[in-house]
Amino acid sequence: MTPTASTGRLRLLLSAGACATALLAMGGCASIESAQTATVQETTEQADRFTDIGLQALDDVMSQAVETDEFYGLSYLLVAGDEEIARNYFGVQSLDTGVPVQEDTIFRIYSMSKPITGVAMMMLWEDGLWELDDPVTDYIPEFENLRVLAGTNEDGSPILVDADRPPTMREIMSHTAGFAYGLGGADFANEAFRQRAILRSPHMESLIDAVADVPLLFQPGENWAYSVSVDIQGYIVEKLSGQKFGEFLDENIFTPLGMEDTGFFVPPEDYDRFSDVFTYSPDHDRVVRVPSETTLFREDTIPFESGGGGLVATLDDYARFCQMMLNGGTLDGHAIIEPETVELMATNVLPDHIGLWSNGNSGSTNTTPGQGFGLDFGIVTNPEAAGSPQGEGTYYWGGAAGTWFWIDPANDLYFIGMIQRYSGNPASEYDPREASRTAVYNALTDQGTE
Repeated sequence: MTPTASTGRLRLLLSAGACATALLAMGGCASIESAQTATVQETTEQADRFTDIGLQALDDVMSQAVETDEFYGLSYLLVAGDEEIARNYFGVQSLDTGVPVQEDTIFRIYSMSKPITGVAMMMLWEDGLWELDDPVTDYIPEFENLRVLAGTNEDGSPILVDADRPPTMREIMSHTAGFAYGLGGADFANEAFRQRAILRSPHMESLIDAVADVPLLFQPGENWAYSVSVDIQGYIVEKLSGQKFGEFLDENIFTPLGMEDTGFFVPPEDYDRFSDVFTYSPDHDRVVRVPSETTLFREDTIPFESGGGGLVATLDDYARFCQMMLNGGTLDGHAIIEPETVELMATNVLPDHIGLWSNGNSGSTNTTPGQGFGLDFGIVTNPEAAGSPQGEGTYYWGGAAGTWFWIDPANDLYFIGMIQRYSGNPASEYDPREASRTAVYNALTDQGTE
């Protein structure tokens, strides 16, 4: 366990029992009961920064996710400095077995893979193997003749023009290169990603070839669009390191940090710890399991090692990554990256006229003020404009199945939430990401003083 385990004036029970008590006859919807208990421990300097009432409110609002059937399972962790302030587990990881979410539950973290890939890239940057303003074509010549989508003809065919220049490595790491993704958008480029199943490419090389054949959404550097660029980074790590991407991560990040359950697939002996994934079904008006996800993330189903969304991890594994970043790049004597590199990654690189339309901090799909982007992290550049209680310079992201985290250097803390649900009831106003932010900073007595 990463943070100091014996600290926290209100440290919540580590093994909050939770089980599915009944399967309803119509479609197997579960009624979840969660037990939660608070234990008082010795006062510490970090724990003194939070109120008992505020931490209990945080726990209550997180348990609400399961008690109201928004989710079947949730776990969270709040750490200040290197001291654990609060954590708890609610609900189940499997409706079939009723096994509760617990400390060793394995989650699909999807796009929370991106910051890890970014750290791998910056390790190679520190080694002098690339520079931020290098054209990506220095490392991927297949991108020499990229085209740009400039509109649509009357017959529906795309209007294409030549790229003014290749995207730079900085643009690859900040989603300003112009690449599409296929996760949304009705334009020709995003449709091509979906139709060609580019994100299910059988290996890295075929992914790169396929991406090279799809036009950019805009000229490099002219806008921001959430994109396949972090999978491209995984390919670059392979080329520059001479190792398979997963091997590089394991040797240089996961093993030194003790992230024992993080990887691109779940070993067979750990299947019983792997949470199901769910989605809201309008037809059933409830959350249901996604059957197609049952066999994904097993070694024989992995098409390629996706730096953009391919990792699984436990709550405590991801905590070790966050702690390393909060510490300035070092954990337990293992220096992963330099403090200056952490600062660089967490510095906004977007000009004022460019904003985010996909916000891993809140789940919003609308461009919001006060949010920027660094190198594989979203950045809170102006908390007041963003309507966020987080400190200025907080960096963050989230995953497609609902996982989320933020690291707040100004307040010397980080928070991680783990759930497994793709989409929720559109009629519900409950957002666990927003709820956790509000509760954490309501509990914090010395906000912004660090």
